[in-house]
Amino acid sequence: MNKPLTGLLLSLLLLGAAVTPAVAAPTAPATAPPAASEATAVAVNFAGTVALSNCSGSVVRAPGSQPNDLALVLSNGHCLESGFPAAGEVIKDRPSSRSFSLLNSAGSKVGTLRASKIAYATMTDTDISIYQLTRTYAQIQSQYGITALTLDGARPAQGSAIKVVSGYWKRIYTCNVDGFAYRLKEGAWTWKDSVRYTSACNTIGGTSGSPVVDTATGKVVAVNNTGNEDGARCTDNNPCEVDQNGNVTVRQGINYAQQTYIVVPCIAPGNKIDLNRPGCVLPKP
Repeated sequence: MNKPLTGLLLSLLLLGAAVTPAVAAPTAPATAPPAASEATAVAVNFAGTVALSNCSGSVVRAPGSQPNDLALVLSNGHCLESGFPAAGEVIKDRPSSRSFSLLNSAGSKVGTLRASKIAYATMTDTDISIYQLTRTYAQIQSQYGITALTLDGARPAQGSAIKVVSGYWKRIYTCNVDGFAYRLKEGAWTWKDSVRYTSACNTIGGTSGSPVVDTATGKVVAVNNTGNEDGARCTDNNPCEVDQNGNVTVRQGINYAQQTYIVVPCIAPGNKIDLNRPGCVLPKP
């Protein structure tokens, strides 16, 4: 995983102590200059993203979410405050009071949001967590002038221009969808139909949970979650791709995300996560 950062590890990082490459301080510019082909792209910034204690995330809405619905925050399953869910484990409607730092377009903190529960989380088939907040979209908009990012109900296309927006590092990565991994295996966990980035999105520890935004639409198409750090095969922090025939490919230095269009059919009116809705394929408890 683009593993969460603990307080100790962050302290070592800030002190300049030796750490693993996954949590090395970024040396590239915060935002790469746009290519000529991006001239008509939607402007993507930090508005609506959040910083967790150890990861990144974003305030998100489904296409049918309403202003008075309690807002949702999207991140990774492996970013939960309780630790990594086991393979096969699904968490549903678990109380939580976790706090999130809400960012504006410039990446400055404008307020603190708080969860009421973990509405859904798993590391099986995908790697997501969805927190329900104590405030509605309308309340967040009124108090902070921030609107939620919209989840795209369509699968992203190969070659799509994307940006990975990290609220933790206040850094935006720019690249394209290189392709898709039929299965992505990392240690005990296996994920389906993962997005593979082109090499420019060299995400690091703390970027876990960042929204992946399609620059043509401004909508969230995936959530950043992992990368192969050392070239090892299918181990923790070194995911491998497995195709339909069982062939394994290792791509050192390449990073991945989990598609989020599969979440949209599972969000019922009132922003309730309903795993029995037609079209919902998220794993059940």
